[in-house]
Amino acid sequence: MSQMTSSQPTAATMPAALPPGPRGQFLLGSLPELQRDMLGLYRNSAREYGDVVRLRFMGLDTFTVSHPDHFKYVLQDNNKNYGRNPFINDLVRMFVGDSLFTTDGGDWLSRRRLMQPAFHRQRIATFGALMSAATSEMLAGWDAEPDGRLLQLDPALMALTLRIAGQALFSVDLLGESSALGEGFTGMSEYINYRTKHPFPPPLFVPTKANRLYRRTRRLLDEKIYGLIRQRRAEAAEHGDLLGMLMEARDADTGEGMSDDQLRNEIAVMMFAGHETTAATLAWAFYLLSQNPAAEAKLHAELDSVLAGRAPTLDDLPRLPYTRLVVDETLRMYPPAFAITRASLGPDVIGGYRLPAKASVTLLTWNAHYDPRFWDKPDLFDPERFTPEGSANRPAFAYLPFGAGPRQCIGNIFALSEAQLVLAGMAQRYQLRLTPGHPVKPRPIFVLRTSHGLPMTAHRR
Repeated sequence: MSQMTSSQPTAATMPAALPPGPRGQFLLGSLPELQRDMLGLYRNSAREYGDVVRLRFMGLDTFTVSHPDHFKYVLQDNNKNYGRNPFINDLVRMFVGDSLFTTDGGDWLSRRRLMQPAFHRQRIATFGALMSAATSEMLAGWDAEPDGRLLQLDPALMALTLRIAGQALFSVDLLGESSALGEGFTGMSEYINYRTKHPFPPPLFVPTKANRLYRRTRRLLDEKIYGLIRQRRAEAAEHGDLLGMLMEARDADTGEGMSDDQLRNEIAVMMFAGHETTAATLAWAFYLLSQNPAAEAKLHAELDSVLAGRAPTLDDLPRLPYTRLVVDETLRMYPPAFAITRASLGPDVIGGYRLPAKASVTLLTWNAHYDPRFWDKPDLFDPERFTPEGSANRPAFAYLPFGAGPRQCIGNIFALSEAQLVLAGMAQRYQLRLTPGHPVKPRPIFVLRTSHGLPMTAHRR
C-alpha cells in the first residue's frame, strides 16, 4: 500500500528522493513519446516505474500518479494543497476565460454555489422527457432512410447531445447550429491537444495552421454564444434554466449582475461539458456493444421487456439496471476525462516520494481503470463487473469518470441520466454495426474520442 501523508511535510520529514521515471531524449525528455502516443507513454511508464512517476518535457518535470489512494489524497484528503494546473488552465482559459472550470478559491466556490441548483435531481427530472424526445426525433429521421444505411456516428451523437444541452440549460433548440457549434468545440479540443504536445509554439500572430484554428474557433464560439445572450436579454419571459439563473444572479457586495463576457464564459463551459463528453461516451458504448454480441443481446432483452417499444422515461431508469451497467463499463474503458491535472501549492509527499511546490501533477484515471489489481481482465468489456457483487472489494477511487472531492463534475447526474436515456432509446430501435476493417483506437484530444471516427450501419430491430 502506498505511503500517504495527512499534513504538509516539513524540511526535516521531506524525503530526499523525487519519483523515478524515464530519462527520455536529451533536452526533449519524453516529449516525442507524448506526441506519438500519450496514453501509451502514461501506461508504460507506470508499469515500469510504479504508481508515482516523474516525466520530463523540455527540462520541466511533470509527476503522474496512478493509484486510487493517490487520487483520494489529492482530490479529497489534501485537496487544499492542489489547485488548477496553470499550463492546462491557461489553454482552456483562451476559449472560456474565467469560469467555473478555470477559477480557484473563493471565486470558484461562489460560481459553484450559483450553478449547483440547476443540476439538482429534481430539476434534472424535468429534463428526462426532453432528452427522450430529442432522441426519438433523431431516430425518426433514421426511419425515413433505407435500412442498413451507413452513418457517421460521432457527428450524429454530437448534434443530438448539443441539442439536448441547449434545450435543457438554455431553453434554445440548437439543431440548426449543431454543425457549426460542434465544429467549434472540436476545434477547441484540437487546439488544446496541439498545445499540450507543443509547449513552445509560435506566437498567436504567426499564421500557422494551429493559430488559424484557434482564431477561427474563438470567433465562431463568440458569434454563436454572444448571439444567444443578446437574444435572451431581448426577451421578457422567464425560463428558469441555467442561463436565466446566471442572468438573475447579483453580486452580494455590489448588487451587480454578470456581464455579457462573464455569461459567455460560463455558457461556453457548460455547452462544451454538457454535450461532448456524453456524445463520446455513447459513441464508445455502441462500438463496444457491436463488438460484444452477448452483452448487446442482454441489453436488448432488458429494453424489450421494460419498454416494449415505447420511448424511455426518467422513471424507467431504475428498472433498466443493465443499461446503467453498460454505461458504467463504457466509462471505465473509455473515460472522456482520461486524466485530471492539478498543481501542488506547497511541497508534499505521495507514495513515499517528494513532490516540490508548484509541481504539475497528473492523476491518470486511465491507468487505474485498467489496473489488474482492481479489475479482473480489465481489457475485456464486462458490464457486470459493476454489479454490487462485482464492486464489493474495489477501492472507491479506482473508478473516477467524473473526478471526486469538492471539484467533482457538477453535471455528473445530468450526464449519466442522459447517457442512459439516449442509449436505451437508440438501442431498443436500432442495432449499429461498425464498417468491417475500420480502425478504432482512442485519441486523447482533451476528451477521449475515436481516432478515425465511427462509420456504422444502422439496422432496424
